Amino acid sequence: MPAPADPTVLHPMPEQPRVVLLKPLVTSPLIDVGEYSYYDDPDDATAFETRNVLYHYGPERLSIGKFCALGTGVRFIMNGANHRMDGPSTFPFPTMGGAWREHFDLLTGLPNRGDTVVGHDVWFGHSTTIMPGIRIGHGAIIAAGSVVTRDVPDYGIVGGNPACLVRTRYSDHDIDRLLALAWWDWPPEHISAHVRTLMSGSVEQLQEVAPARPHH
Repeated sequence: MPAPADPTVLHPMPEQPRVVLLKPLVTSPLIDVGEYSYYDDPDDATAFETRNVLYHYGPERLSIGKFCALGTGVRFIMNGANHRMDGPSTFPFPTMGGAWREHFDLLTGLPNRGDTVVGHDVWFGHSTTIMPGIRIGHGAIIAAGSVVTRDVPDYGIVGGNPACLVRTRYSDHDIDRLLALAWWDWPPEHISAHVRTLMSGSVEQLQEVAPARPHH
């Protein structure tokens, strides 16, 4: 049986350098990406960390699960983008240096929404923006051009600015079954054998081909 796709190759489609797997690309210890998640950009997909993860000055983490598809122009806005809003000016004077630097205490304690966490098998459409501290559930779809300002449920489809829930892809019962199956954690060889069911089958068919769970 042919081997599964290699998750360690930077360019999974050699003839398409615009597509990169993120796990072998990312170097920041604050960014964690699961296997097979990819980014597609005709300009320079390999610049993902600097062009697509913005204002990442602080300690918060960006975590992206396995098998996520990131369209061109996806932007993750991190907590460093925050400015004070309790005075007349929102301008961050101390960051400009000079005598203003002595007022750096004015920039501490800014709102921090924490880590940004993306589940497995999430599809991001073209030019989507994810605001700081958002949690996006497994199997979600983010419509092109959306600005995500609040958490997205498992298997939810959201769109707009600010992004609103359009619908969920499955019933609550089926979502529970899909989360229990957690196909993204199956061995790659087992995934290879059932790609057609994963892409076009029903939840029942996926349950039928799930690997046997080891007995403890």
